Amino acid sequence: MTLLVGLFFVVAVYLFLSKQIIRILLGVAILGNAVNLLIFTSGRLTREIPPILTNGSAAIVPVTANPLPQALILTAIVISFSFFAFLLVLGFRAYQELETDDTEEMRFAEPADPKLPPLGY
Repeated sequence: MTLLVGLFFVVAVYLFLSKQIIRILLGVAILGNAVNLLIFTSGRLTREIPPILTNGSAAIVPVTANPLPQALILTAIVISFSFFAFLLVLGFRAYQELETDDTEEMRFAEPADPKLPPLGY
């Protein structure tokens, strides 16, 4: 699992270094999955009983699953999906306005000699 997390991070960084917006966005999605998998593996991958108290017990059995990493992953999945959807819409809107998905060409879409704001009042 550790090698898979490392592979996800490497692929995400490789995609971040691309010039196309869609590859950068895929890198964001893979980075989110890598972080989720990292949290999941740090929460100890063992088959343990759920932390539920029965009617007759006063305390939880010492060998129980940790629910915190699971809750963090569920929250992170929702947040990363909404962030990815927002970035997709933003990238598509930029593609519609600039008619390119190349970041180098997007840089030259700004005016070359913008008017300066007034310096004195």
